[in-house]
Order: sequence, then C-alpha cells, then structure tokens
Amino acid sequence: MFEAYTFTLASASPRRRELLKGLDIEFTVEPGKDEKEAFSADLPHHAIPEFLARHKSESFHRNLKPGEVLITADTLVFLDEQILGKPRDAREARMMLRALSGRTHTVTTGVALRTSDRIHIFSDTTEVDFKPLSDAEIDYYIEKYRPFDKAGAYGVQEWIGFTGITAIRGSYFNVMGLPVQRLYTELCGFLY
Repeated sequence: MFEAYTFTLASASPRRRELLKGLDIEFTVEPGKDEKEAFSADLPHHAIPEFLARHKSESFHRNLKPGEVLITADTLVFLDEQILGKPRDAREARMMLRALSGRTHTVTTGVALRTSDRIHIFSDTTEVDFKPLSDAEIDYYIEKYRPFDKAGAYGVQEWIGFTGITAIRGSYFNVMGLPVQRLYTELCGFLY
C-alpha cells in the first residue's frame, strides 16, 4: 500500500514496534535522542502528547531522506488534572496504581508523521475504567511486571489489564501506545 515510501519508527518501545508491524508496513527502528520530556506548564493537558510527539520528530538526530516517513509518538495517562508519566520506582508506581484504582482515566497518544518537507500531528484519546485494586494486587503486579517504562505504571496487555480493567471506550491499541487504526487512516490522508 505504501511501497513508494520508507518508514522509520523513532521509538525504543517494543509495544509500538509490535503494533506498527500489525499494519504490514515495512519499517526500521531508530530511536531518537533520549531527552527529558519537558513542556510549558500553561500548555493544556490535551495538547501535551502532540507537543511531545512533534518535539521528538523535530529533534530527530538526522535529516530525513526523500520518500522517508518518520513516525514519533508519546503516550500520557491523565487522571483528572494530574499527568501520570512513567514511574521512577516501585513507590511511585504504587502511588499511581492506587490513584487509578476504582476510577476512570484517559490515555492520550500524540503522533507525528514527518517527511523531509512537511509534518502532520494528531492524537487519539481512550477512556479506561479500573476496578478497585487491592494493595496485594498492586504489589504483585509491580513486583512481577516492573512497569517502570509505562505511562500510568501499567500495561493494558499485561496481568493488570486482564484482571483490573473493567471497560475501555476508544482504541485498545492506543492504551498500548499507538492508535494503529487511526495511524493507518492518517497515513493514507498524509501520503495520498
């Protein structure tokens, strides 16, 4: 479908790689610079994932080749007005999961598609409901799965997703880190 283009995924996330493979797009993985994800405090929450995806794209470490499409993304978890990024340690993961317990939160992924001469940014948001989680469930999950590389301290595709999530409104794959159906649609519009 996209034979005229080459694709580069600028992400170290194994989940994003797995999801992009599902679109039958051949791509290479070339993680960008590992920078601190900084943004202005007055930026509206819903705009932060798009801002970070754009920043990752524009700060990519090399120029793009003709016909190359760079894909960058950033996923954040929002609980009310609080942003839940990746936990630094087990204590912070425990605090995040306790906060999510028995509540509804949103997961937003911002995605940037860039060629050598243009850029397109979009985002997708999914609502997720958690049942009340016991301390034993939280401790088991953190100890066994070590979710320190995941926004909100959980992976929907892991044990906690199977046992703790009661409802999802929107893209399941977005919660994993890449809204692949929307990505496909946006790629079609961007490239053709």
